[in-house]
Amino acid sequence: MAGNGGEGAVGKVAVSYTHLDVYKRQCCAMAGNGGEGAVGKVACAAWIRRRDDDELPDVSRRLVAFGRGATASSPPLVDLLEFDAKASALASESLARVVVGEEADDTPHAIAVHPGGRELVCATAKGCRVFKLVYRDFGIHLISSDASELQSVGPQKCLTFSTDGAKFAIGGEDGHLRIFHWPSLNVILDEPKAHKSFRDMDISLDSEFLVSTSNDGSARIWKIDEGSPLRNLTRSSDEKIECCRFSKDGTKPFLFCTLVKGHNVLTMAVDISNWKRIGYKKFSAKPISTLSVSLDGKYLALGNGVGDFCVVEVKKMQVAHWSKMVHLGSPISSIEFCPTERVVISTSHKWGAEITKLDVPPEWKVWQIWLVLISLFVSSAVLFYLFFKHARINL
Repeated sequence: MAGNGGEGAVGKVAVSYTHLDVYKRQCCAMAGNGGEGAVGKVACAAWIRRRDDDELPDVSRRLVAFGRGATASSPPLVDLLEFDAKASALASESLARVVVGEEADDTPHAIAVHPGGRELVCATAKGCRVFKLVYRDFGIHLISSDASELQSVGPQKCLTFSTDGAKFAIGGEDGHLRIFHWPSLNVILDEPKAHKSFRDMDISLDSEFLVSTSNDGSARIWKIDEGSPLRNLTRSSDEKIECCRFSKDGTKPFLFCTLVKGHNVLTMAVDISNWKRIGYKKFSAKPISTLSVSLDGKYLALGNGVGDFCVVEVKKMQVAHWSKMVHLGSPISSIEFCPTERVVISTSHKWGAEITKLDVPPEWKVWQIWLVLISLFVSSAVLFYLFFKHARINL
């Protein structure tokens, strides 16, 4: 992996916009999603994926939750919108909306969605609020749920669910790490001095490990079921480990981290069997502000401090997509892949949320895989029939 794969080494490049084009586009997006004159600007966002069931087959499975700040005429909100995959755009009208609180401290800072798609946790300056998505009367409702263990924990920098939805972890601005069983909220780990202050956090695909990084550049690995620290990731005195995500394809047990080494901004891979570095590569000259992995594990998304982001194909460790000036000079605070489409949603504190369709090969659908298998079966049957028919004629 070692080498330079920076901004010049791009296979497919998204269209770059002028500053004026981006400004107009962002202003229109803010107005369409509820601008400052109505509801507040988007402060955080997350995709919601409903697992297949027979309860409400007509309800969209592509939803987005927006956390919005307060305005003179609107309190802080959590907003639910439908995503149109064909248009790669969000609906202009909300499907459901719930008030988080009445004060500025109630503004959502981050949202974590349970993998089952029926619960979400919203972090504010006071603590965390839990909301349930109830599907009834041919619609969706957001209902506040009692979670007293989370409501007064203070401002949280990181929050995440395990892939199986059985664990939930939060990392505070005060460096306090808490890991819970979900939904009972029974405590697995409560470590007040995990870090000076949290920078990033993620849980491995098998829910065995948690990785956390600090604003001081350190990174720690935690054994979740044992509720204890396992080890610190090694680094030299001139290195700072910042963003972190585990691989998700189920075959490559990697941990991806962004690394600042002197004046270089690198992305490194760590083998989780021995926690040793496999290699590193440079994808962006600008500081990386956020990192994300697609659900199928095929792509990494890296947002930087000037509002650009790139998408890296994990198998080749090469940039497959660049989007320039998506947030026009403002650091990208979060970026997340759509569960079902090659689309990402990114947020920044200045510009709110932005939907971007990626210029990468689409993910294969289940029906497409079955169609290929059936076609191969039919082709084999036809060839088998022709072969034996020809053989009998020759006899």
